[in-house]
Amino acid sequence: MNRNKTTVSSLLAGLGGWIWLAIVILPIYYIVITSLRSQSSFYTENPLLPTKSPTIAAYISVFQNDFWMYFFNTLIVTVATVAVLMVVCVMASYYVVRRKNKWSRRTFSLILLGLGIPLQAVIIPVYYLVVQMGLYDSLLAIILPSIAFGIPVTCLILVNFMRDIPNELFDSMAVDGATNWKMMWTLVWPLSVPAIMTAGIYQALQVWNGFLFPLVLTQSSQVRVLTLSLWNYQGQYTSNIPAILAAVTLSALPVLAAYIVGRRQMVAGLTAGFGK
Repeated sequence: MNRNKTTVSSLLAGLGGWIWLAIVILPIYYIVITSLRSQSSFYTENPLLPTKSPTIAAYISVFQNDFWMYFFNTLIVTVATVAVLMVVCVMASYYVVRRKNKWSRRTFSLILLGLGIPLQAVIIPVYYLVVQMGLYDSLLAIILPSIAFGIPVTCLILVNFMRDIPNELFDSMAVDGATNWKMMWTLVWPLSVPAIMTAGIYQALQVWNGFLFPLVLTQSSQVRVLTLSLWNYQGQYTSNIPAILAAVTLSALPVLAAYIVGRRQMVAGLTAGFGK
């Protein structure tokens, strides 16, 4: 009886997995094959079947409309945000893990308070601060708030991972005369690569797909990022659906590549601490 129940449960779980895979894959499949259609064939062919005459005209149209400028703006914002976040949060997490006193606990509690603050609730104060600092309509106007709102989740991931590092390693380095600074960069940083990759890819995804900060804190086309450019393409190519989906496909490729490269480290970072 138990074996039959286990078999049925396994079959149901497998069926649910395949259904979920289809739900995820179908929109991606539709976006890709539609981006390879011509504007005329989009209205005449079956939308779920590959086109009989694939074309890259939609991609050419997107590249001819400042796509590279939007791409590099987004790349600058994402790389700068993630780089600063990782350095700041590694140092903050090291302090929380190694200084086991009331001040470190209060610091960590204060950092985690940021998890309960919705971005939409503070966008007006953020806008006011950015304007008063003279950063409005610049890439820094996106980078600095993105760093601030990325600190809580990043520190949570890093602290959870660093707590698994054996204290004996720190003690042996301390006996050899290593300073906290040296231990952090020569011991903690290399051992925390899975957690750093996890937090880095997660934050890169958040920044790359961010819409509210670019919408509220920028205005000119020179500092426009991909999410706003997609919005612009939607208005510019109202009836050219293949061009819109070509822009969506191009904007998603870098994040997909980053996930493929760091997927193993992400799994290790997300499962850190669950063995205790």
